[in-house]
Amino acid sequence: MAQLVVRQLDDEVKAKLQRRARRHGRSTEEEVRDILRNAVKGEEVSGSALGSKLTARFARIGLREEIPELRGQTARPAELEE
Repeated sequence: MAQLVVRQLDDEVKAKLQRRARRHGRSTEEEVRDILRNAVKGEEVSGSALGSKLTARFARIGLREEIPELRGQTARPAELEE
């Protein structure tokens, strides 16, 4: 298993973590592991990207072209025709 060292942690933060751990009946180390586990829960990347999901969702009502993936591109306003 991996190890993580956190330096320059404020004394007040450490004390609060220790109190929280005592309230939950576990060690400070286990409390921090639980906090970190919960912090990244749901962060897994889904199997398909948003453009692909939208294309699949709207195919049944007539969408025939692929919606491009725009990950990493700068957002810009839509250009609407009058």
